[in-house]
Amino acid sequence: MTASIYLDSNATTQVLPQAMAAASLAMGAHFGNPSSTHCDGLMARAVLDQARKMAAQVIGAGEGDVVFNSGATEGIQTAVLSALCAIRQQRAEGRHTGNLLVYGATEHKAVPQALAHWNQILGLGLELRALPVDALGRHDLQTLAFWLPQAAMLCTMAANNETGVVTDLPAIGRLLQAAPEKPLWLVDCVQALGKLELNLQASTIDYAVFSGHKLFAPKGVGMLYVRRGAPFTPLMVGGGQEAGLRGGTENMPGIAAFGAVLQALVQGQTFASHATLCAWRDQLVQSLRDAFPSVEFNAPPEACLPSTLNFSVPEVSGKTILDVFDAAGLRVSAGSACSAAEAAPSYVLQAMGLPQWRAESAVRLSFGAIATHGLIDAACDAIAHCGRVVASLRSEPQQATPGVQAADVAENLDAAAFTLQWNELNAFLDRHPDARLVDVREDFEHQASGGLHHAGRTALSAPASTLSGTPDWAAPDSAPVVLVCRSGNRSLRVARWLQAQGRTAVRHVHGGLALRP
Repeated sequence: MTASIYLDSNATTQVLPQAMAAASLAMGAHFGNPSSTHCDGLMARAVLDQARKMAAQVIGAGEGDVVFNSGATEGIQTAVLSALCAIRQQRAEGRHTGNLLVYGATEHKAVPQALAHWNQILGLGLELRALPVDALGRHDLQTLAFWLPQAAMLCTMAANNETGVVTDLPAIGRLLQAAPEKPLWLVDCVQALGKLELNLQASTIDYAVFSGHKLFAPKGVGMLYVRRGAPFTPLMVGGGQEAGLRGGTENMPGIAAFGAVLQALVQGQTFASHATLCAWRDQLVQSLRDAFPSVEFNAPPEACLPSTLNFSVPEVSGKTILDVFDAAGLRVSAGSACSAAEAAPSYVLQAMGLPQWRAESAVRLSFGAIATHGLIDAACDAIAHCGRVVASLRSEPQQATPGVQAADVAENLDAAAFTLQWNELNAFLDRHPDARLVDVREDFEHQASGGLHHAGRTALSAPASTLSGTPDWAAPDSAPVVLVCRSGNRSLRVARWLQAQGRTAVRHVHGGLALRP
């Protein structure tokens, strides 16, 4: 198998060993309920208090509240609900409020969707407006200044999850301070935690959201900062946990793990320095330029987090880059993982006014602060290999045959009858020593991965997109065939297609190479 080189840390990160140990301890020796008053409960309470102390120190919470929750989406919902409930109360009391809910045009979709949802539920009828950004992804502060007198709430990011562009929060803060009536301000700090210096108590930010799994903690834990005096309405009530700000027994394994990561940040020995991150970024930038001489970076690296690069390659689709990279073991993405299943151009790059081809073919590369020199070197070597594969792809005429992927297949056939699990494959091959292993990935994926080898057999490359008629290796009187692809989707489609033609001695491997042990 091709070794995994993980460069998708803006989607999620591996869990820090210290965090795993802390979570294990919270499920073992420190399993008590932090609301209990006996010794086991008090031990759990001490873990909870220590995590909150570390969080407050890292983000500079000062007298503000730190509320542990399930992650940034819950934090956004809570902050928006709190702000809109306060606006509704002010209106009921006859006090003036703005009629605009302003959010950055490049915000994570969770923000405008939360604004629209609670605006409708509460019946406020406020107008949502997307604050424009320039070609570098920076907020249009002149437009913001013009809108502020009408704004009831403002939502911005500290750093963008797709491009890594860093927001000028101090400049926005100065505009808000000069406004006749300051709107409530929510900042998405998910990508900033551990990468940018945060001192929330010195700002006018009312709410800030964080997600643990973007910084080496497990999924399902996060926190919300609430400035002292900012209006607050709990999203979840019952039980009085989190000082009544968030009901429900605390996720102690997650909080303990998150606390361990935050403590590692405070101690300053676990994570790479800013200078090291910048050096690694520059190394990757040069590698991409060498591999793809026409590469376009969709945001200037120096204006972004040092751990994030977003690029497009002219005349090469983003899907092709992703497939080649994945086959070579490079794990990258096209943008937000929450929207990965949607085949649509990046709305972030569209908001920046970049050409459509760049929005459609963008690839995001992001690494974490526990990366190593070895990982970055391996990534550069793999990028160089992928560049050679893509160059050969461009130099060879491509067949226009739509192939089996576009053909009608018998979807009603029972797939279980011709599906193999990986743990069944070797036994099947032992029973059928003449069976052919067939890789139905695109030829460039096959090349990028160095081919497919299993149990002493070398797979034949037969891309699904170019199959037509009945291939020689699938003739009715030929040996059994086992089909493999990356995820199991293409191999299943080819298997159905062959089955519909009466070729019964065909199998496909469930889950494809992604589930290969």
